[in-house]
Amino acid sequence: MKEIVEMSTDELLTKRRDLRQESLHLRLQQQSGQLEQPSRLRLLRRDVARIETLLSQRATDREKVNLWPRNNNRLLKRRRNPCPSPAVRARRALAKWFLAA
Repeated sequence: MKEIVEMSTDELLTKRRDLRQESLHLRLQQQSGQLEQPSRLRLLRRDVARIETLLSQRATDREKVNLWPRNNNRLLKRRRNPCPSPAVRARRALAKWFLAA
């Protein structure tokens, strides 16, 4: 597991592709009855899952860094529904009328 964590993203993508390809070959061997180590399939599946988990964690960490820039308050504001219901439009019109008076 430690060696997977130390790999770069490109290396992880290559490793995942290789493991999936090996898994495909093992499944073909299993279907033809030539598979000698059935437990190898389970190990490959788990290794692919570990790599995908690590890749998704790295992706979310990258998004967290860029998600909330300090000076961009536009993201923090609630946006109004662009097409409000008639009741909401009436309420806003009354509020505007009362404020104008």
